[in-house]
Amino acid sequence: MIPLLIVRTALEQDIDLIAITDHNTSANVKAVQKAAEGTRLSVLPGMELQTKEEIHLLCIFDRMDDLQKWQEIVDKNLPERENMPDYFGEQFIVDESGDFLDREKRLLINSAQISLDESVAEIHRLGGLAIPAHVNRQAFGLFANLGMIPQDVPIDAIEISRHITPTQACAQFPQIENYALIQNGDVHFLSDFLGSSYFWIESPSLEEIRLALHAELNRKIEIRTDQN
Repeated sequence: MIPLLIVRTALEQDIDLIAITDHNTSANVKAVQKAAEGTRLSVLPGMELQTKEEIHLLCIFDRMDDLQKWQEIVDKNLPERENMPDYFGEQFIVDESGDFLDREKRLLINSAQISLDESVAEIHRLGGLAIPAHVNRQAFGLFANLGMIPQDVPIDAIEISRHITPTQACAQFPQIENYALIQNGDVHFLSDFLGSSYFWIESPSLEEIRLALHAELNRKIEIRTDQN
């Protein structure tokens, strides 16, 4: 997707805060942040990691420097396999206008050889948030691959997909009742923007988001399912 169109669509949907979480890469985060400059949209740097258990994990940071340190760890744990564009599609790196800059040559659809617990520990060491993505899905979901939430892994929240409500998710997976829930669009196309997670926070920072996830100091999060 073109960064300028990502920003425009988010604003049209009255979304004030997004995170860019491409699969195993952070190469296009800066372009979206630059496209959002001068607007009310805040863009957090992030990644959707595929762990060695084939679980998708959202990794969200305050600063690009911290994300880049995390990218270095991921790069060391990705298989050395080159992308085949004719089979898997192109992996473009673009500027804020969507103009071509480069290609990601390493195949990004593979699992990184780093476990869920190792990933969460490293993300927290770098000051980030670690949130298992679309846990209700069969493909790359936490429950489909592990069958449970490991109690010794201090994840920050649980993400449910756009196709299920919090009530339905809690009925299907009672374990998640003990965790803060968010719901994202898992945006691969501009039409996927959802904007159903509402945060009451004073600034678009991880410190404020953590307060909201724990419902502390009058911060909170609410999922509004009337948009599903």
